[in-house]
Amino acid sequence: MSTRRPHPEDRGLAAVARVRSVRETDSRIGLTQVLAEEAAMTARLTTLQNQLTAAPVVDLTTPGELIAHRTALTHLGSLIQETRADVATAAMVSAEARARWISDRARLAAVEHLLEQRAAGRRTEARRKADREADDLAAQRWSRAHGGVA
Repeated sequence: MSTRRPHPEDRGLAAVARVRSVRETDSRIGLTQVLAEEAAMTARLTTLQNQLTAAPVVDLTTPGELIAHRTALTHLGSLIQETRADVATAAMVSAEARARWISDRARLAAVEHLLEQRAAGRRTEARRKADREADDLAAQRWSRAHGGVA
């Protein structure tokens, strides 16, 4: 969005463009935050899965050690399941945030395009007016130069 003053006929549309710009910025910032959270959860899931993969299979001598090892692995498995659910939720939230941002960006682009079309139309009309005036001046000069014969 341009920082110059809008044409008086476009003040309302320029206000709409400013609001849409703020919404687009907010949704882009929200998307960035959600994507960062999703990446952090995915990294946590990877870490937990690596811990499970790297869990030692040791010869345990006592039933207490066996129960403690099994309990630790069960707890790790539960954490992995919870984290997978969190990653899936984060992916859905990211998809929604991306859709919102795309929608906000498209709405902003539509308003900006309309403002550009209006400005181009005014420039075209101003150019036509200037061309008509130039033609009139040229016709008057020609008429004066040729003794007023039209």
